[in-house]
Amino acid sequence: MTSVTLSQFRAQQSEYIAAAQREPVEITSRGVVRRAVVVSPDFFDRALEALEDQSDIQAAAQARNESAPRVGHADVMAEFGL
Repeated sequence: MTSVTLSQFRAQQSEYIAAAQREPVEITSRGVVRRAVVVSPDFFDRALEALEDQSDIQAAAQARNESAPRVGHADVMAEFGL
């Protein structure tokens, strides 16, 4: 990951945005405090999808562990008139 100060990023925005298409670019304040990370849209989309997938996996695991009574497929179909 490339790391640059905020002033470096301001001075060469287009170069760092281009670099972010290949790898994340960390923007720091005074070279110490992490302020932001610039990533490509593709990287962002994949990361967001992975987080959503993880959330779905956790929700499914919780649902499997619930002790609420289960409703059979035939009962659900009948309830909806299918």
